[in-house]
Amino acid sequence: MTGRLLGKTVLVTGAGRGIGRAIAQVMARQGAQVAAADVDMDSSERLAAALPTESLALCMDITSSEKVRSGVEKTIERFGQLDILVNNAGYLVFTTYDDCSEAVWDQIVNVNMKGTFFCCQAVLQHMKARKQGVIINMSSLAAKTGGVAAGPPYAASKAGVSALTIGLARTVAEHGIRVNAIAPGVIETAMTDSAEHAPLKAQIPIGHTGQPEDVANCALFLASDEARHITGEVIDVNGGLYMD
Repeated sequence: MTGRLLGKTVLVTGAGRGIGRAIAQVMARQGAQVAAADVDMDSSERLAAALPTESLALCMDITSSEKVRSGVEKTIERFGQLDILVNNAGYLVFTTYDDCSEAVWDQIVNVNMKGTFFCCQAVLQHMKARKQGVIINMSSLAAKTGGVAAGPPYAASKAGVSALTIGLARTVAEHGIRVNAIAPGVIETAMTDSAEHAPLKAQIPIGHTGQPEDVANCALFLASDEARHITGEVIDVNGGLYMD
């Protein structure tokens, strides 16, 4: 099926590589106009130039509410509307309960949880006025397991994202806005290319790690009208590594 997102505009954060890049590519192939946001402007520009639909490259530090609002405003100014927000940007440094510093804790929580909140907050007025919209947040397997291969601040921040997703979904449902999250397991990206993830990769029941496109296809479904009756959910994409 093609053209599932024709006439739609999507803003993807952390779009410069990995899962975010795959999401932007999959949605563009389905007809969406894409605002590709990343803290690294070069990667945003390279992605935007390669997409098959009209696109916009944004340099966006999601830990700054001012920069987030500016990026959302530029997106709406360029395309006239914003239909779908994908909060994909994330940060991970492996740490433990013994050695986690305040600086590491703050950076991880600021990007993963506070940044996600800022982005959600920035689009609400526009989506409420249009009585429609889709928000997709990126949680994690770590939110359900306590962060076996990620550490306390990452697990806590992603659990926070799951809670924000459910709370926001309940709050904005009456405005025609759907809010869901995806909880990826071990996906082949730079973020999981570490010794800490090796034992988890060997335990995946389905027998292989996931690819960024596996998460992107889930995001596409949640963004499409096929998921019009789904909100407040956290969807696992982990090859059976965690089942609930």
